[in-house]
Amino acid sequence: MAAGCALVLGACTAPVAFNRSTDQLQVVTTTGILADLTRNVGGDRVVVDSIVPDNADSHVYEPSLRDVRNIVYADVAFSNYLLLEAQNVIKALDANLRDGVPNIALAERASKYAAEIIPLVEDVSLDTIWLGLRVRGTGAQRGADRASDVLVSATDVSGPGDLVAYLTESFGDPAFYVNSADGFDPSDGYRDDTATLPPAAHTHMSWAFTAPGVYRLTMSAKLRVAHDARPVDLGTQTFTFAVGVDPHSATGIPAPTVLAAGHADISADLDTGRLYLYADPHGGGDVNQEVYDPASTVIEVPAKALKEVPAGRGYRFLGRPGQQVYQLPQAVLGRHVHGEIDPHLWQDVGNAQAYVELIRDTLTAVDPAGASTYRRNAERYLGELSALDAYVAETIASIPPPQRYLVTTHDAFGYLAHAYQIPVAGFVTPNPAVEPSIADRRKLTETVRNLRVRAVFLEPNLAARSSTLAQVAEEQQRRVCPIYGDAFDDTVTTYVQMMRVNADSLKRCLT
Repeated sequence: MAAGCALVLGACTAPVAFNRSTDQLQVVTTTGILADLTRNVGGDRVVVDSIVPDNADSHVYEPSLRDVRNIVYADVAFSNYLLLEAQNVIKALDANLRDGVPNIALAERASKYAAEIIPLVEDVSLDTIWLGLRVRGTGAQRGADRASDVLVSATDVSGPGDLVAYLTESFGDPAFYVNSADGFDPSDGYRDDTATLPPAAHTHMSWAFTAPGVYRLTMSAKLRVAHDARPVDLGTQTFTFAVGVDPHSATGIPAPTVLAAGHADISADLDTGRLYLYADPHGGGDVNQEVYDPASTVIEVPAKALKEVPAGRGYRFLGRPGQQVYQLPQAVLGRHVHGEIDPHLWQDVGNAQAYVELIRDTLTAVDPAGASTYRRNAERYLGELSALDAYVAETIASIPPPQRYLVTTHDAFGYLAHAYQIPVAGFVTPNPAVEPSIADRRKLTETVRNLRVRAVFLEPNLAARSSTLAQVAEEQQRRVCPIYGDAFDDTVTTYVQMMRVNADSLKRCLT
C-alpha cells in the first residue's frame, strides 16, 4: 500500500487486504475517522483498514468476511467505543484479534491525554439550567438567626401563557411556589405564591410555561426575624425568561447575558438587602457561582424543554394529558442528567489531539524502531490540528448569536456545541437507528419555527433515513445543509477537511 495515498488523499478507494508477509504495521480501526488519524501518525510504517466504510453508519454496520480476515492479521486495533459502534463490530474485533494484540478503545482512554468529556444525556429535556431559590448571607445585623424566616413571593407574571413553579414531593404530589393561573392576591401577602425559607436555604424546583414567548416574573423578598416580628423588605426584582424563542433578541434587553446551563438561583441576600441571580452557567456547583443582574440577564428555557403533560390527575395544573408545555426540571428528583459519556469526542478538535497522542504511544509500544517517525509525524499533525481548532472556533464565533443554532439528524454534536459555543437546538432522534415519533417531529417543528432557525443540517451518510428533517425544513421553508458526524464520503475524506467543511457550512447557512 502506498503511503502517499493515505497522507495526501486521506483515504484509498481500493479495499485493504492484510497479510502475513508485509513489513508494515497492520492497523485495523472501526471508523474512517480513526483510520485517518492513524495514517497521519503512522506514515509509511503502517497500513490501515477501517471496518466501517465511508458513507456507512457505524451504529448499525455489519462486518463482512473481509473485515474479519483483516482483524485476524492486525497488529493493532483502534476502536472509539463508548457504544458508538454497532455491537457486532465490537464483537468481531474482540473475538478475532490474536492474543496479545493491543485493542485500544480511544474514547475510554483519551481522558488520560487531557480529552474533555461530557455526559450523554438520556433525556435531553433535562439538560437545561437548574433553577431554584436561595437565601444568602446571615442577616445577623438585622437580628436574624436560624429560626428566622425569609419570604420569597411572586407578585406578578407577564407573558403569553401561565408560569408554574412547583416541587414534586415524595409521593409525587406537587407543592406550588408560583402559579400565575389563579392570579396574585396582595391582600393576603401573596400567600399562595410565597416560598418560606430559613436562612442559608437552597432548593430547586420545576418551572413550567404553557406557551412559547417572553415571560417576566416579578418577585419580592422579606425577612421575618421572629414569628411575631414585622417583616423587613429585602427588595423587588423582575426576572426575564425566554421560552422556546431566541434569548438574544426576543426579550428587548440589549446584549443580554444568557443563562442556559449549570445551576442558578433566584437569591435573596440578607446582608445586602437585594434580590439577584446567583448562577454558575458552566456547572461545578456552589463554589463557582457568581452574581448576575436580573436587569441584563435572560434565563433560557430552550425548545428542547418542550414536554407533553403526562396522564394523571396530579398533573392537571399543567394542562390536559398530551398538551405540550416547556419545563425546566427539578434537579433533585427524577432522572439525573449525568450518565454515560457522549462517544462523539472528535467533534472537539482538542479531543482529536488526545486521540493522536494515544495512537502515537500505542504504535511506539508495538514498533519501538519507529518511535522517532511516530513522534515526528504526531508533532506535525498536532500542529495542523491546533490550527484547525482555531479555524473552527473563529468561523463559528463569526455567526451572530441569535442565528447560532444547530438542528441536526441525531444527537452527535454535543462536543461541537460545547467546544465552539453553538447550542444544539434540536435533532430528529437521539439515535439514528431509532425511528422518530410524532412527538419528535412536532418538537422539531416547534424548535425550527420558534427560534427562526435559518437552516437544518443533514449528515450525508444518514440522508436515506432523514426524511423527517427534510420534510420539516421544507414545510418551514428552511435550507438543508451538510454536516459530517461519524463518517466520510467521496467528497470529504480526511478529519481536517471534515471539520473545516462543517465550520464553513455552519457559517454559510446560518448567516
